[in-house]
Formats: sequence, structure tokens, C-alpha cells
Amino acid sequence: MNKEKYLDLVKDNLVQSADKMGIRDSFTFYQGNDLKHTSGIVKTWLIWNCPHVVPTPPQSLELNVIENFWSVLENKIGNHNISNASDLKRALQEEWDKISSDYTAKLVESMNSRLKAVLNQKGYPTMY
Repeated sequence: MNKEKYLDLVKDNLVQSADKMGIRDSFTFYQGNDLKHTSGIVKTWLIWNCPHVVPTPPQSLELNVIENFWSVLENKIGNHNISNASDLKRALQEEWDKISSDYTAKLVESMNSRLKAVLNQKGYPTMY
């Protein structure tokens, strides 16, 4: 994935997801420090389309809830017989669709605790 594909992904999903959750005008967006996340075209789009963006510290894995999501997804696709890219795409889509919105909401709601834990640990690793 490059910055253009990432921007397309954000454009196609971020605002629609916020609308679906009823938080369009009040949500805070968090992303990691990957170069595609911090590229000028992504930052510019976010300025105009996202009410709040959290600045990301350099060592931020504890703050990135998507890492938990990817871990769950990776474990679930391990149960599939994958022999090519098409099988992988099908398995990912199937398992992605099974992950409940309650689980993703729980991850998002954990951000306050994550932020406090990082502050308490003065930037060192936390339980997350």
C-alpha cells in the first residue's frame, strides 16, 4: 500500500464509518506514524474532512487499536486453507465481516485508558 491507496481507503471509509456510528462532527481520528499516514496528501485531506486528529508520538503501538484488530483477524484467517492471493482475500473479507461493531467500539473506547497508561509509563511499554 502506498500513500495514494491509503488516502483512497480513508476517503472511502472514514467519514462513512463516523456517519454510521453517529459521530460525524465529534470523532477523533488516530493513526500511526507510517509514512503513508503522515504524507502531505493524507494530512491535507484530514485537515478538511476530519474534525480532530490526534498527533502521534514516535513510539505509539500501545495507542494503535488497529494492531489489536489485525491480531484478531490474523488468528481467524489461520483457520482457513489459503494457497493463493484470491484465497487470502476471500478469507480476510469473510473474517472481517464477522468481527462485530461491539468489538471495534470497545477498542475505540479503550483509547482513554491507553493514553493514561502511556502517560503513567512515561512512554515506556504498557499492558496494551
